[in-house]
Amino acid sequence: MDRNNKGMGKITVETCEIEGLKIITPQVFGDERGYFMETYNYNDYKEAGIDQEFVQDNQSSSIKGVLRGLHFQIQYPQDKLVRVVSGEVFDVAVDLRKGSKTFGKWFGVVLSAENKKQFFIPKNFAHGFIVLSDHAEFAYKCTDFYHPNDEGGLKWDDPDIGVEWPMPEGMTKEELTISEKDQKWSGIKAYVEHN
Repeated sequence: MDRNNKGMGKITVETCEIEGLKIITPQVFGDERGYFMETYNYNDYKEAGIDQEFVQDNQSSSIKGVLRGLHFQIQYPQDKLVRVVSGEVFDVAVDLRKGSKTFGKWFGVVLSAENKKQFFIPKNFAHGFIVLSDHAEFAYKCTDFYHPNDEGGLKWDDPDIGVEWPMPEGMTKEELTISEKDQKWSGIKAYVEHN
């Protein structure tokens, strides 16, 4: 991973080989009582190049082996800032930006309550995650409101994308929990043909 670490106030920001994606690690202040951290501060994020207006916060709960994705918004694309409140997931973004030199490429990062990392995913990326722990609470901020019937998706195991999903301990691909809707998405070749 091509990491350019920048300390921005109370956060550290890492970039990767897909331009626009950023991994953010907040500064944690801990003592014998526990810890405190800022999960979001507009000024710090703006200084780090994330100058978005987030208008909606979402949270989901999932058990081990749940795979959600790969989702994107069609007419109302969103920037997302995602993190895990409890448990551990492997979080994935796939570049769907027209004209991007990394179109169709994916990048993944482990997000957990322990590492407290956040993942910034710009507009026009598909997004998904798999739960590696027994249970996970996943929280994210969005720059647009939820619009019914605006969700698109890509097949989670499309060989043309080639996401290397880590399997939760003791599980196989056949044992994953994937919604009926998520099992019906097409691959990236069909996406390109229709866009």
